[in-house]
Amino acid sequence: MFRLFPYIRKYAGWVLLAIVLLFVQANADLALPDYLSRIVNIGLQQGGVESALPDALRTETYDHMLLFLTSAEQAQVQAAYTRIEPSAAGYADIAAKYSALNGQALYVLQTLDATQREALTPIVGRGLVTLSFLEQLQSDPEKMAAMGQVLGFDPSKLPPGMTLLDVLGKMPAEQRTGMITAIQEQFATLGESMINQMGIAVARAELEALGVNMTAVQSSYILRTGGMMLLITLLSVTATILVGLISARVAAGAARDLREAVFVRVSDFASAEIEKFSTASLITRATNDVNQMQMLTMIVIRMVFYAPVIGVGGLIRALHTAPSMGWIIGLMVVILISLILGIFSVTLPRFRKIQTLIDNLNRVVRENLSGMMVVRAFNRQSFEEQRFDRANLDLTNNTLFVNRAMVVLMPLMTLLMSSVSLLIIWVGAHQISQAQMQVGDMMAFMQYAMQIFFAFMFMSMMFIILPRASVSANRIADVLEVKPSIVEPENSVRFPEPFRGEVEFDHVSFRYPDADENVLCNITFTARPGQTTAFIGTTGSGKSTIVRLIPRFYDVVEGAIRIDGIDIRQVPQHELRAHIGYVPQRSNLFTGTIESNLRYGDEDATEEQLQRAAEIAQAKEFIEASPDGMATEISQGGTNVSGGQRQRLAIARALVTGASIYIFDDSFSALDYRTDAALRRALKKYVGNSTVFIVSQRVATIKSADQIIVLDEGEIVGKGTHQELMKTCDVYRDIALSQLSQEELA
Repeated sequence: MFRLFPYIRKYAGWVLLAIVLLFVQANADLALPDYLSRIVNIGLQQGGVESALPDALRTETYDHMLLFLTSAEQAQVQAAYTRIEPSAAGYADIAAKYSALNGQALYVLQTLDATQREALTPIVGRGLVTLSFLEQLQSDPEKMAAMGQVLGFDPSKLPPGMTLLDVLGKMPAEQRTGMITAIQEQFATLGESMINQMGIAVARAELEALGVNMTAVQSSYILRTGGMMLLITLLSVTATILVGLISARVAAGAARDLREAVFVRVSDFASAEIEKFSTASLITRATNDVNQMQMLTMIVIRMVFYAPVIGVGGLIRALHTAPSMGWIIGLMVVILISLILGIFSVTLPRFRKIQTLIDNLNRVVRENLSGMMVVRAFNRQSFEEQRFDRANLDLTNNTLFVNRAMVVLMPLMTLLMSSVSLLIIWVGAHQISQAQMQVGDMMAFMQYAMQIFFAFMFMSMMFIILPRASVSANRIADVLEVKPSIVEPENSVRFPEPFRGEVEFDHVSFRYPDADENVLCNITFTARPGQTTAFIGTTGSGKSTIVRLIPRFYDVVEGAIRIDGIDIRQVPQHELRAHIGYVPQRSNLFTGTIESNLRYGDEDATEEQLQRAAEIAQAKEFIEASPDGMATEISQGGTNVSGGQRQRLAIARALVTGASIYIFDDSFSALDYRTDAALRRALKKYVGNSTVFIVSQRVATIKSADQIIVLDEGEIVGKGTHQELMKTCDVYRDIALSQLSQEELA
């Protein structure tokens, strides 16, 4: 996988931008449950009152509250609240806010920082709760009597006209200190959460008593918090859209670059490298494998960077929201990981096998299509159908096994998610009933648990794609990392001017890569401009191999090939091949028109050059017979023209180059004798100054050549003209007599 990083490194900036946006998106998504919790807890349950620390207190409430605080706590409260008299400046504004003042003084909370508020809130809350509790006790004699054990006296024996708070106000400080200590011990048993909730309820009642419109306060808080949720959601949506665009751009761009890199590298391959990979495999690597990498890149950018942030962030926030239920998250993660690992341990080997099976299927299809006529000629359609069925079923069965295993994963995850939700509600409900948790906190915890759950689901999707993509990445890298055996010289030289085209083989030997024996041994000859050099010999004697060495489709193992005295290994490949017109054994035409195929030899060729090349190649007659002439469409591979027409068009394409060296590798085999003879006469007339190489099995095609080289088992066993070889070379004589009569050979 990492082997492909150099080819996608240029997208690092976009990826970093996507990571930043994903971090923004994740934090926005993590913030939403907290705001929902606030709406439920504060907006609905607490009526919009956020704290047990009221912004204002009536004088009576303030004085009575101080009775239940220690001297140190009283000092903190007195430092935080300021008494506002009716005669004070700004009292009118305060009275407008607190409509029930009726000209009375009140205490207003000063501006405090977060630390000061956090320290003061439990003190004021405890004092207000105690005050409220005692006020409620005065109307219940039985509870008043029970409270006497805490206060240290019998509240039922109060003097006429005096309240419990009046008595507490006149109580000595030492006695009141003991009472405060006893009250704080009672509060300690309630828990901080319950005390805070009770304090908020008292603070809300105090604000109502001051004339504050609590309905408006509640609505304002809900709308304000809901508005923040909408803004955060908008931010998350924007980040999601931008990440989607970036991931699509990067994935498509990286796939384009990989396809181009594979194509360019394969284009640079010598024949030795092409033979290492099958054509079907190279096509699969450039298409299906690259598509796998494109999908992986998109998912990596959109999920892999997002999932850890949302998972870790959700875990931290869940534990902060409800630490007592953290064990539920741990249990869920353990079960989830076990489930994912169990399924992937079964499916991973099958994922790795898919690409190989696709290669095999492509190979069977390609062989069947390219050899369709052979299949029909031998009535082997049923055999080929069975062969295709085997390859198709192997791929289908493997894919079905993987899909069936993965199908089980989603229902199990859904069941786990529902079970976790039910467990959270069940545990949370018990804690809410015991005032250890608020409803909003339980809802937020549930959402955080789901975010953690989906983070693992995102990662599991990666595990689905990663094995197959990893195989694809390695297959692509295998192609890209192949070093071509035909390399450019470090210190290149150029052919001398004017270019003549004299080709010299100097004791050349050659063996194919990984072969043990040479297929050509000690080949020495010279081909001069204006001459035709022909090669003939038994099948497998090395005729085509010799001419493939001239354009450096292979490099010699021993000896040297020189053109105009320059070793071709010292010349850049493009310059060498620019002087060569090559017609291979198999005449390949490209999709397009006849004209576009001929211009493949020279894009800037004139109409006159095209017509002359077609005339020399004996193709002009059937071109003009077509209604569209040069604009006649050629299908892929030239399947809509005959073998002879395809061969003549390939020869014309080579002639358009106007090269100094022409190689015809058994290029006349599909021509009848009359057309063959006419083509050779035209070649002699129009390209008589070029160096011409002809490989042929037909003696009639080559007997007029200036130099005939006879090969047998990779060695030259005869060299000379037709007449000379008939006298001196037994191999040539046997071939000639097997094809022509004595009169034709004369």
